Amino acid sequence: MRSNREPERRHHRVVIVGGGMAGTRLAQRLTAGPPVPHAPPVGVTLIGEEPHPAYNRVLLAEVLAGRYAPEVIALPAPAPAAHRLSGVRAVRVDRGTARVLCDDGRAVPYDTLVLATGSNPVLPPLRGLFTPGGHELPDGVHAFRTLDDCLALGAAARPGARAVVIGGGLLGVSAARALAERGAQVVLAHQGEHLMERQLDPGAARLLRDHMAALGVEVHTKCRVRDVRTRPLDGGGRAVSAVELADGYALEADLVVLACGVRPRVGLARAAGLEVAGGIVVDDELRTSDPRIHAIGDCAEHDGVVYGLAQAAQEQADAVGTVVGHRSAGRHGWAPPDDRTAPGSGTATPYQGTRTLTRLTLASARPLDLASFGETSPAPGDDVIRLTDATRDAYRKVVVRGGRLVGGILLGDLGTVGALARTWEGDEPLPATPLLHLLTNDGGACS
Repeated sequence: MRSNREPERRHHRVVIVGGGMAGTRLAQRLTAGPPVPHAPPVGVTLIGEEPHPAYNRVLLAEVLAGRYAPEVIALPAPAPAAHRLSGVRAVRVDRGTARVLCDDGRAVPYDTLVLATGSNPVLPPLRGLFTPGGHELPDGVHAFRTLDDCLALGAAARPGARAVVIGGGLLGVSAARALAERGAQVVLAHQGEHLMERQLDPGAARLLRDHMAALGVEVHTKCRVRDVRTRPLDGGGRAVSAVELADGYALEADLVVLACGVRPRVGLARAAGLEVAGGIVVDDELRTSDPRIHAIGDCAEHDGVVYGLAQAAQEQADAVGTVVGHRSAGRHGWAPPDDRTAPGSGTATPYQGTRTLTRLTLASARPLDLASFGETSPAPGDDVIRLTDATRDAYRKVVVRGGRLVGGILLGDLGTVGALARTWEGDEPLPATPLLHLLTNDGGACS
């Protein structure tokens, strides 16, 4: 006798490798809200190498400065439907059997796999950086990428400690400011022409440098570090004692922070035979060269770009959340509703890249905000509008091309940043008003 009862629908198994901001965002999206009618349920397993609950990496400098406790930057946990494996490292992807093998011996099967493996800090090729015969950093030398890095730095950053931060990008500036707030004597050594070269032009960087100096941070640009000097410890091992510059000058140091950039973590993908360039290569649905495997966040390369920014990671996670729902639906013979915002709701517009806006708040006795977006270096024929007031640490610049806003830098008062960002993101023609009005929300007091 044939039963009229519908066969039970097997879960579509989604495994996410990486418990950071991108992976957690995707797990939230896949488990949020009521199930879609007639859709097969989605079972989510999140494999996270760090033992901590997921946290907002953007706010690590606030924890280092002592402004936030670690629990304050924790991200909302996915719904209980998501099974999180904390402190577990994925060591191999077996594409033949569709399983992820972990360092604790378990094998996690998947129907869809999402790699959100993030990035590793770049460790520069400096003499003395690693202990003899090993791969351990000397005592006092820290990367600044994870919550554990942050907590170790915070414990060592006693008042009066001599700290050298190597790298003057966004991360290095944030770390130097935070250590200065903890009472450390901070030197920031940057190889480039000016601070935050990826976001700021020389004019804005000069004001930022003045701001850092006012906080007690000694800034050296066009400065190459060549050696980390160490001293033996009584119980064995070595500890940092100084940083030697290319000209032979030595900076005494109790702490050294390596803020020399990040590199996508692609080892798992490369070992699995996936296409890898600068990052894990993905298409407009964030699929890798294996259509059952996606990549998002700092490890993913879309259209030749590795973003390495939280905004892009979140947008990619949202895009994959929709794609995965559509894929699981199609395999079980049903058509999802045309709802582009609900998790698992069907295909949305293909991911076409992220228009990134970098924003940093340097909160202290002398607070400073800065924002950078789009193309900040003008091309021939572009219009450039710039307003500067060094007495108020204020700098505003926008680049206009063909009647459209293509980029900008704002430092100091960010009262106009919201309107400017919306204009830029909308890519709409500018109104027929003097371009100066783009930068003035206070009657042009900045001059």
